[in-house]
Amino acid sequence: MNFPIKIVCTLFFSLSYLSVFSQIKGSIRDAKNGDPIPGARISLSSGEKLATNITGEFLLRPTKYPVQLIISSFGYESDSLWITKDTTFVKSLFVESIQIKTVVVTAGRRSQEIEEVPISMEILRPELINNKGLSNLEQAVDQSPGVYAMDGQVSIRGGGGYAYGAGSRVMLLWNGVPMLSPDIGDAKWNAVPMEQASQIEILKGASSVLYGSGALNGIIALTEREPTPDLHLSAKVQSGVYGDPRRKSLIWWKKNPTFHMADVYAGKSFKKFGFTQGANFYNDYGYRMGEDEMRFRLNGSLYFKSKKYPNMKSGVGYNYQYQDIGAFILWKNDSLCYQAKDGTINEQKAIRLSVDPYLKVFDKYSNKHFLRARYYLVTTGNNVDYKDASFAQMYYLDYQIQKKIGLGTNLSAGVTNNTSTVKSWVFGNHFSQNMAAYGQVESRFKKLDISAGMRLEYYQLDNNRPDSRFEYLDSLYMPVYPVFRTGIHYEVNKFSHLRASLGQGVRFPSIAERFVSTSVGGLVIFKNPSLQPEKGWAGEVGWKQIVAIGENWKGYIDAAAFINEYSNMTEFTFGVYNPLTGDNLNWLGAGVASPEDSAIWNGLVAQGLTINNCIGFKATNAEKARIAGLELSFNSQGKIGDVELTSLIGYTYMNPISLNPDSTYKATFSDSSTNMLKYRFRHMAKLDVQAGYRNFFVGISTRFNSHMVNIDKVFEESIAGNEILEGLREYREKYNKGALVFDARFGYTYKKQYKVNFIVNNLFNAEYTSRPGDVQPPRNFLIQFQYTL
Repeated sequence: MNFPIKIVCTLFFSLSYLSVFSQIKGSIRDAKNGDPIPGARISLSSGEKLATNITGEFLLRPTKYPVQLIISSFGYESDSLWITKDTTFVKSLFVESIQIKTVVVTAGRRSQEIEEVPISMEILRPELINNKGLSNLEQAVDQSPGVYAMDGQVSIRGGGGYAYGAGSRVMLLWNGVPMLSPDIGDAKWNAVPMEQASQIEILKGASSVLYGSGALNGIIALTEREPTPDLHLSAKVQSGVYGDPRRKSLIWWKKNPTFHMADVYAGKSFKKFGFTQGANFYNDYGYRMGEDEMRFRLNGSLYFKSKKYPNMKSGVGYNYQYQDIGAFILWKNDSLCYQAKDGTINEQKAIRLSVDPYLKVFDKYSNKHFLRARYYLVTTGNNVDYKDASFAQMYYLDYQIQKKIGLGTNLSAGVTNNTSTVKSWVFGNHFSQNMAAYGQVESRFKKLDISAGMRLEYYQLDNNRPDSRFEYLDSLYMPVYPVFRTGIHYEVNKFSHLRASLGQGVRFPSIAERFVSTSVGGLVIFKNPSLQPEKGWAGEVGWKQIVAIGENWKGYIDAAAFINEYSNMTEFTFGVYNPLTGDNLNWLGAGVASPEDSAIWNGLVAQGLTINNCIGFKATNAEKARIAGLELSFNSQGKIGDVELTSLIGYTYMNPISLNPDSTYKATFSDSSTNMLKYRFRHMAKLDVQAGYRNFFVGISTRFNSHMVNIDKVFEESIAGNEILEGLREYREKYNKGALVFDARFGYTYKKQYKVNFIVNNLFNAEYTSRPGDVQPPRNFLIQFQYTL
């Protein structure tokens, strides 16, 4: 063998040896507490990228030395080092002094920086919830720009109206798993342990691709706070009193009613396991006569890390709540707004129970596998029995894989099964099956991110034809309904981000919307078993600008133009119906039915029924609608000099219009001269600003909603000699300028562990309603004590 050939062979075998046997082993940890940092990104100067496993470790086999490693992780300062030979090392990362990057998980079912998300999102921090003394999640999300809470129902950018508590177009998630009730399809806002959440993410727009039916209008997601090696213990106690309203006719009490809340939380992680435990008690004697509320909640979680399988984490969470409430529905009249119409207070005892086992695995190819399950029990009872009216159970299972493909592509895919059973004398007994397969791909090309996703949804109620049946080309169909979404994000520069998105959504009717049959104080609701699914799409373009003052204060300015369009939109429509079947009756008035329905009417009369038994509301696919608008928001946090300043500010303009050409339907509007959707606003504004100096802080918040132009006309008229909401027309004529409400708070912190807050809600004692007949609380005063270890 000549000399050149020997050199080539020697180099070849040397490189082969190096590539096979060279290795760099590393462990990335938190500099403060030594905790491993899973998912930390390791970038090599050669272009290769990988992430640490669940124990914060990684293994590299470089082809040559030296090599530069750049190490980064969300919320930590990036670091780099040069490696010149095989080595094993531990690297500690320090927490950033101010987190300019807000990490979210809802939009793509994986961790992302908020500016990379191609759809509008808002983040609510735990500090806001604690310092404002909020007692349930509905109150919390009502602080967010573009979001409105209406007597238990939440609407994002005007996507929902008032539906008497049945159905929700907004999906509620706890730890990535849906939490809508199996029977009514609503969110039980007071049962969510928000005091145990790390943050609240609000995703705006159709999001059915990753989360399925119910996410037609958006998502509200909470992620549980992870325990740390240092024991975290917190406690909060608060008491408040309702003041007198401006109008003395509203006062029914001799002694002003009070409300009280206490909650505690503890969490700690050990080498191989960790736990969290929380408890909450709330008692409200009610500013409205008979509307008292008492509830107790116990929740927690436990996780394990296997010594034999270090890349695996398993755990279980649970949440139990018992409540005893008096539900206020209709006022007595416009002078006695805080008193209920005779016989309309609905006294309920109820239980909510969820058990959530899960499994997370990092495989040897750096793929992430998630298995999430939930058993969810919801009961509704009377003042004696907690399950008299309804006993509903949900069994949920979701498998998801997250896979990196190449250097800049992420795949999230999975399958879901959701089975529900309902036993109820109000709705009847029913069984539903909801299955889905979904996938989303996100790719990065330098400064451009592109995402696209698809979901195939199957839904069947009882043994009926599947609601998910998708018909195409006139005569062809398939049993699954497809929905799609796509989005782009472009990083103009480090501080400027452009985005656009387009997504479809679908919502299958809840069992309550189809089968409820009840009456309260002249308000009669009929069943509609033939109700069809709602469908829609949402699009938006937006710009996010990061701003900074000094090194320690940063914020986001966000501007978006959006459009949402819905077909088959479900709405409770007033009319004349057969109380036995829910079918429409063609009524000519004066006790006369149309010829085709005269036989049916005569049969009803023979059974002792009158026209009063046939007039009411029924869920119908009455609406085709479009909502277009603009939204501007500004969120910030940090310190300017010695002043700590946070803000959450937003304004939303909406043009919610009906596209239904049916003049009969439009006649149900209180103002038929306009096609503005019922129970919507054109303008909404939110502001919350808090400033802290040394141990003191002061905060102010305000909410503005313009006048609700359209409601159901029947609420302003007498029907068959009966007024459902007496005096509402005169009330709306008087209070027609919208609602502007201010809150204020002041607090003092002692030794970082103790805090006392004084809070005034509805500072100027405004009188306003969330929906017709639902006058909100007068000015109230609250004192709060917090302790944190």
